Amino acid sequence: MIPVQLILKNFLSYQDATLDFNGLHTACICGSNGAGKSSLLEAITWAIWGESRASTEDDVIQTGAKEVRVDFTFSSNDHNYRVIRTRYRGQSSGLEFQVATPSGFKALTEKGLRATQQAILDHIKLDYDTFINSAYLRQGRADEFMLKRPTERKEILAELLKLNQYDDLEERAKDLSRSFKGQAEQLDRLLESIQGQLQQRSAIAQQRIELEEQVNQLQQAQAYDNVKVQSLQVVQHQRQNWQQQLGFLRQQHQNLSQDSDRLEQEQAAANGQLAALRELLGQQKAITEGYSEYQRLQAQEEAFSAKFQEHTRATVEMQQLQQEKAQQINEIQRQLQHAEGQLAALQQQEQEIEQTLSKVAEVQSALAQLAEARQRLQQLDRLQLEVSPLLQQQTSLQMQLERSQARILAKIEELQTSEQQLSSQQQRQPHLQQAVMEVGVQIDELEKKRVYLDRVREKGQERRHFLERLHAHQRDYEKQIGELEQKMQMLQNPDAVCPLCDRPLDKHHWDRVVQKTQSQQQEVQDQFWVSRDQMAATDSEIQTLRQEYRQLLQEVAQYDALREQRGKLTEQLAVTDDTKERLKQIATEKQKLERSLSSGDHAADKQAQLQQVQQQLRSLNYSEQDHALARSEIERWRWAEIRQAQIKDAQKRQAQIAARKPEIQAQIAELQAKIDQQDRNSPCAIAIATLESHIQEIGYNLEQHNALRSALRQSQAWQLRHQQLISAQQQYPELQQRVGELNKAKEERLTEKQLLAAQIESLVQQLERSPDPTAEIQNLEQKLAFRRRELDDLLSHLGMLQQQSAQLDALQIQSEQQQQQLQDIRQQHRIYQELAQAFGKNGIQALMIENVLPQLEAETNQLLARLSANQLHVQFVTQKAGRSGKAAKKNAKLIDTLEIVIADARGTRAYETYSGGEAFRINFAIRLALAKLLAQRSGASLQMLIVDEGFGTQDREGCDRLIAAINAIAPDFACILAVTHMPYFKEAFQARIEVHKTQTGSHLSLSM
Repeated sequence: MIPVQLILKNFLSYQDATLDFNGLHTACICGSNGAGKSSLLEAITWAIWGESRASTEDDVIQTGAKEVRVDFTFSSNDHNYRVIRTRYRGQSSGLEFQVATPSGFKALTEKGLRATQQAILDHIKLDYDTFINSAYLRQGRADEFMLKRPTERKEILAELLKLNQYDDLEERAKDLSRSFKGQAEQLDRLLESIQGQLQQRSAIAQQRIELEEQVNQLQQAQAYDNVKVQSLQVVQHQRQNWQQQLGFLRQQHQNLSQDSDRLEQEQAAANGQLAALRELLGQQKAITEGYSEYQRLQAQEEAFSAKFQEHTRATVEMQQLQQEKAQQINEIQRQLQHAEGQLAALQQQEQEIEQTLSKVAEVQSALAQLAEARQRLQQLDRLQLEVSPLLQQQTSLQMQLERSQARILAKIEELQTSEQQLSSQQQRQPHLQQAVMEVGVQIDELEKKRVYLDRVREKGQERRHFLERLHAHQRDYEKQIGELEQKMQMLQNPDAVCPLCDRPLDKHHWDRVVQKTQSQQQEVQDQFWVSRDQMAATDSEIQTLRQEYRQLLQEVAQYDALREQRGKLTEQLAVTDDTKERLKQIATEKQKLERSLSSGDHAADKQAQLQQVQQQLRSLNYSEQDHALARSEIERWRWAEIRQAQIKDAQKRQAQIAARKPEIQAQIAELQAKIDQQDRNSPCAIAIATLESHIQEIGYNLEQHNALRSALRQSQAWQLRHQQLISAQQQYPELQQRVGELNKAKEERLTEKQLLAAQIESLVQQLERSPDPTAEIQNLEQKLAFRRRELDDLLSHLGMLQQQSAQLDALQIQSEQQQQQLQDIRQQHRIYQELAQAFGKNGIQALMIENVLPQLEAETNQLLARLSANQLHVQFVTQKAGRSGKAAKKNAKLIDTLEIVIADARGTRAYETYSGGEAFRINFAIRLALAKLLAQRSGASLQMLIVDEGFGTQDREGCDRLIAAINAIAPDFACILAVTHMPYFKEAFQARIEVHKTQTGSHLSLSM
């Protein structure tokens, strides 16, 4: 990825900025601390990946702004791409991705932010983590890798190489392995249970045979009894039919008896009714006269009811008219009250308006004062517009002068510190020379002892190898002795055979074999004891060599430390050679700066501009206090405008009231006249008088009407007697005919009863001749039911056995299937167990790190040689010797680690003992080598390199070498950006991006 153009809007400290990278190969981004140098790089990462150092997404938006926009154009794989990322405060982000074509940029934006982000990653083949660990050497992270413990460095390297995916695979493989192991254990327990159940198959089969025989016997007996019960049930059914016929006939006979009794009762009742009708017909004359009186009273009551209805209607109509008249009068009175209320309100408003108009003179005077104050304020406002730019210019010039003076003081302090350090170094030069000579003598002596130590170690190794061979011979001798003793035991048997050919032995051959075996046994025993003596002597010799080796090892233990000490002393001695000339340069430069500071001639142009600005301010004679007093004076008289508006409004309302008042008075008089007219001459009043005259004409008397009603109720009994008389005249001939019919029906019922009695007697005789089989049927049914329950139990048990047999057959098939499944699961368990080991720290991850480290070491040393003039060299050690087990054995064991051995011309020493400049060169070389390695592994070429800070620890020579190294590796990169605030370092770059911060934000300037 090669940057082409960066356009910022409201990003962090930048309001509007544009940076064109065309023509920039190696450039320096410089400026004071906090100016916004690193923000440029953060803008690139935010545009491409949406990542930055901000804690929340809205924090990248400049304070006071509502949106942020970063437009970044870059080149990758011979194509130009453009990424535009935007965000509105409190809302979602927007992302556009484009590619350059001959006709302009073409959109590659996908649907959704995530899909577009993935498209960008697919094209550049570089994610955010790889970028910040490769192309972007971020501020404060240069020594992060070196400061970690050796055991932690492997974890960091694994994280950078993204080997944590193998940790996930390891956990997944372990989970699957545990899962398959659990399944296998569960299947084992299930198979044990199934085998226990399958052992019952033979017993269940025997029980099935026995139960089937019992079921057959019971079914035969049940069939015989069923036939017998069916024959008895036919006889019982015939008897039941006869009994049903007998019951039916008896029921008919009883019904006829009851019917005869009913007919006799009806005949008696009809005779009684005939006697009552004869008595009622005898009272016909009296009933007719009483009914005529009832009809006369009823006609009079109907005439009174008509008068009552007309009287009631007229009364209700008159009440309604009276209510309507009252409502009309009430409505006019309500309007009258409303008009009187309006007249009273107008009178109250007239009094308030008169009070407001009494203050007209006071308000006019205040308005004149307000106009004068406003004129004065306008003059001061015009004067402020002229003074404000001058005040801002004065403040800016004063700040620039203060920063110039602070830079001079800081430079003087820096020169004083350097002068003190160089003076101290110059004083130490004789002591350093003496110390270098003494350390050299000690190193020569130790080198001789190291040569002798190597010889002792080689001799000890030779003795150990000889001892191991003796141990092997000892084991062979013990094996031969055991075989010979076994052969002798075999020969002690009376029927012994030859150990070689297995033939029987006679006395002569037996003696020869025994003598030969004993001779071999003695020879091997002698060799065994000679070997034991040699082992003891060799072991004693090895112990002596070990003691001598440990003593020599303690003596030469200081060899590396002495070489390191000599390297430091030599380096310090080399530094003191140029100390005297450097001290003269520092003294001259310090005197020049002090004279400039004391005379005040620094930044002369700024001081002249400041004096000119101050003179212009004095000539304008502007006072902020007078300006504030003018504003307060306006606020003081502003009430007059409010009062003037109130007076105008009062005058307007007074005219309105004067026009409105006569209208309301006329309305009140008109309403009072309407009330008098409505009470006397309205249509409702006339209709009410007419209805009162009509009610008097009706002449309805309520007491007479009530007396007539009472007499009518008393004579209503004659109406009932008259109706009974008419009914009796109609019923009398019908009742005479009914009595004759009842006599005839009574004789018919008597004849039918005699016939039924004869039939009943015949059926009783047939039932007596046929015996009842019910008891025998019940006994047989009980036997059948008991045998049926027994048979059901047997069949249920037989079905259960058949079901168990079928289940056992299914279990046999299931057992075979699960045996195969268990083998498959165990195989899967072994596979995932091996995969978990392969994916673990000591598997693929360790192998990949081991393969990567030689490439990383070679690249680091190549870069470090450029930075240190071939004085520094690093080596990555992944294993070291350790001790474990019992103290007596002291067996050597290798421990996984990632130590970085650093060596210079005087030997190896710890990383912490190197100076700040040396440490940074080492960190820079390792960091840059890691960057190249990570870029290669991600599939992208490392075309851009960003170095953010880290040069403050370098002296002038270190800076020169670092610049030389950057220039040396420049052909490997299309663009290198170095971020620093050091003046000396930035002067080494021809292309510089200057960043400075003002009140409106950070600004850029490009110098080539």
